Amino acid sequence: MVEDKTLGIDVGASGIKGAIVNVITGELVTERFRVPTPFPAKPKAVAKAISGIVNHFEWKGLVGVGFPAVIQNGTAKTASNIDKKWIGTNVEKLLSETTGCPVYVRNDADVAGIAELRFGAGESKKGTVILITIGSGLGSAVFTNGVLLPNSELGHLKFKGMIAEHYAADSIRKRLELSWNDWGKRFNEYLQHLEFLFSPDLILLGGGSSKKFDKYKDLLQVDCPVMPAKLLNHAGIIGAACLAASNKKE
Repeated sequence: MVEDKTLGIDVGASGIKGAIVNVITGELVTERFRVPTPFPAKPKAVAKAISGIVNHFEWKGLVGVGFPAVIQNGTAKTASNIDKKWIGTNVEKLLSETTGCPVYVRNDADVAGIAELRFGAGESKKGTVILITIGSGLGSAVFTNGVLLPNSELGHLKFKGMIAEHYAADSIRKRLELSWNDWGKRFNEYLQHLEFLFSPDLILLGGGSSKKFDKYKDLLQVDCPVMPAKLLNHAGIIGAACLAASNKKE
């Protein structure tokens, strides 16, 4: 049985956000609550911050968490945009023990993609759909006829003699002080590379730069449609809640 309300939490580089979500409709039933991501973002500090969000909502039920790492069977296998201490940590176990709630964890881009395909711009889309989240890195979620390929990490593809997110992430635009035109050309090259590898039917763009889509959309020269994600900053929260609700052990 799927619970209709679940707490969703999205762990980002600068902030950790949470809200209670109606997983049947995809709507937030509370205001979003945000706390700063601890620095350094080590396991105990982040777990304490997440526990603070759970306590804020006086929540006792299921919790879903979108986390910036490859997650296999609840354990973090990478830590490209979070403290290296997380590698090998059973994130689900740590957060369940710290919050006192049953917690389910998955890669942050994957849960954002889950939300977009259920309630957002990818709703009812068939074929291969790729979501790219543009922020401090390039996250990805890949779906074929609505079925997720977990932990795709397409921001870590080798590209231009480096990994792709070191060439085309929003953090690179800011660090190099690139114009939207110059960054858009870089990002277009990256999308063309994805199209060559995967022949997607649709590419969705999430993360902070998706809100600036009009500034670079005319530079994107790929054959498939490219659209900004619909749920924006709420996607990770909604998808994490849906993940927990659908994975509840009976």
